[in-house]
Amino acid sequence: MAKKMTAFFCSSCGYESAKWMGQCPGCKEWNTMVEEPTEGKNKGIKKASGTASKPVLLKDIQADTEERFTTGSKEFDRVLGGGIVRGSLVLIGGDPGIGKSTLLLQVTRNLSVAGKKVLYVSGEESPRQIKMRADRLGSDYKEMKLLCETDLDVISGFVTEEKPDMVVIDSIQTMYREDISSAPGSVSQVREATSLLLQLAKSNEISIFIVGHVTKEGAVAGPRVLEHMVDSVLYFEGDTHGSYRILRGVKNRFGSTNEIGVFEMREEGLAEVPNPSEVMLSGRAEDVGGSVVTCTVEGTRPLMLEIQALVCKSSFGIPRRQATGLDYNRVNLLMAVIEKRGGLQIGDMDAYVNIAGGIKINEPSVDLATVMSIISAFKNKPIDPKTVIFGEVGLNGEVRAVGQAEARVREAAKLGFTTCIMPKANINDTVKKIKGIELIGVSNINEAKNFQ
Repeated sequence: MAKKMTAFFCSSCGYESAKWMGQCPGCKEWNTMVEEPTEGKNKGIKKASGTASKPVLLKDIQADTEERFTTGSKEFDRVLGGGIVRGSLVLIGGDPGIGKSTLLLQVTRNLSVAGKKVLYVSGEESPRQIKMRADRLGSDYKEMKLLCETDLDVISGFVTEEKPDMVVIDSIQTMYREDISSAPGSVSQVREATSLLLQLAKSNEISIFIVGHVTKEGAVAGPRVLEHMVDSVLYFEGDTHGSYRILRGVKNRFGSTNEIGVFEMREEGLAEVPNPSEVMLSGRAEDVGGSVVTCTVEGTRPLMLEIQALVCKSSFGIPRRQATGLDYNRVNLLMAVIEKRGGLQIGDMDAYVNIAGGIKINEPSVDLATVMSIISAFKNKPIDPKTVIFGEVGLNGEVRAVGQAEARVREAAKLGFTTCIMPKANINDTVKKIKGIELIGVSNINEAKNFQ
């Protein structure tokens, strides 16, 4: 009997090694190497390919615009870059209970109403459970077929035979192939399952959506190669106790990255939020110190947000700092700049900074608004509620230019803001012509705090 071959794989990034190592050389994570059999791991690729490919001249390839069809949801189409591209493989990740299956079930209903053939494959729920959820969302599922199966060879047979326009796999961690001896959800199974689905999508021009579980850190569970193989990676974010959800594109071969779509979870399902800026600013207290409105850009969409700060005397030996929606280390850095360059003694103060609405922002353009909110909270002096502030702050206290300044100012003017404090380097003739809003250019934080 032949000896069973095994190898060690990193459960975080998929790095392969012949021996166990405490730290993965690929992603530098500790204790992520797991032993799995390697026998037969390439059989599935040959079986799925069907016909052999032949090289062709690049000049002979027709580079027409990719064919798309709408999902029936404008927010979803925005994140995808204009709709679903035929033959694309899309990965959707998110926390448990956030609404991934609900969103995809609504999309399949819209496509079914439009006459598209849809196959929904579930490895986690029974047909009765999916039917109960579908009845809550609507009853128009004309061309949608349901398959509760986890064997990918069986699923592949149905897909090849039916040739639907769209396939949903819920979820990739439950799928397995018989010729891979490891358990479902392991590195080998996830990798081979994705390889098979990728070839099914490309060879048959079928759009396939994969639902992926996430780890406690928020990344998609399984090997990192999973995200590299697919065409698009979407993350469904939000607080499960809140009503708003954000669909964020972090990778898209057919559109812009970091695009977002905003949804509201209701009893009848997920409803689109066409004007998220207005929603994010609703219920804002206008005469309280520490509240500042800023404008960030997610993909191509300008988004108005409220940054809240609370600064108070510390009761402990070490001041407490907390940031929600912003990078904690960035907030500490900005507080050091305020104390050193702005001349305010806040080193012994507790500071709490929050972005209202539960959204997370990593763009440096919110630096100046964060600084102004902390200063406003420290002085307990409110900032004009009709003022919007944006700009990047450096370690020397300088205010640097940011991208898409004109789009930010136009969004602020559209919502009725009358004053905009922004980097002086961003003010040009085009921005000056925007009616209804006064532009104030600043070059450092000392100039900015004078307009408080």
